[in-house]
Amino acid sequence: MKSVKDTLLERRSIRRYEREAISDEKMDLIYEAIRNTPTSYNGQQFSVIDVADQQLKEKLYDLTGQKQIKTCARFLVFLADYNKISLIAEDQHITMPDFTGTADGLIVGVVDASLALMSALTMAESLGLGCCPIGYARTAAPEEISNILKLPQKTFVVCGLAIGVPREHPDLKPKQPVSLVVHKDYYRSDDREMVKELNDYNVTVTEYNRTRAGDKSINDWAAHIVGYYDEAMQYHILRALRRRGFDIHR
Repeated sequence: MKSVKDTLLERRSIRRYEREAISDEKMDLIYEAIRNTPTSYNGQQFSVIDVADQQLKEKLYDLTGQKQIKTCARFLVFLADYNKISLIAEDQHITMPDFTGTADGLIVGVVDASLALMSALTMAESLGLGCCPIGYARTAAPEEISNILKLPQKTFVVCGLAIGVPREHPDLKPKQPVSLVVHKDYYRSDDREMVKELNDYNVTVTEYNRTRAGDKSINDWAAHIVGYYDEAMQYHILRALRRRGFDIHR
């Protein structure tokens, strides 16, 4: 098993997998890591669907276009989940407030599910497995995916995680320097210096994309990310959330 240091500092997204199953013992450890995730109020406002059925994975691939989903051994789908607490509240005759209609309710569910994903990823990586988080599980076809996975009201997909035995070892992607990520006591106010550091990082990413092993590109960081934001403007996530029982109004 890898050390915590190696697991976190050598992490990279793996998109190609061997045709090899993951043992029950390893999956049980991943489940236990997920179960022990820290959550808001210990409310555990999340659930995970472990998709192992190949036909189901291929259906999800058809909707998302993410080949990792159909080639990985297991595809975990992380949900924000207020269905469970709603069920016991009804059974215990406890009045359930409209928490899913608030921005905080949405954020709590997303944070809990995201923390659970990182718990799963960290455990899987420590066991020598490869992982790739897939946001398109949330954005590509939210209503169709909800129907395929038979999601009840007051749940929605936050992210997916492909897990498998690695078939590649890609170069480690450059990340922003600590000076741009960690602010000391207050958020930095030296915008001019920050822009300089951001431009330096932009150049670093461009060079990485141009020279990395495997598929290469001429993408920089800034234009590529803003381009993603522009594409994401076409998603209708708020409409999908409302249909899932999250009618955000405060």
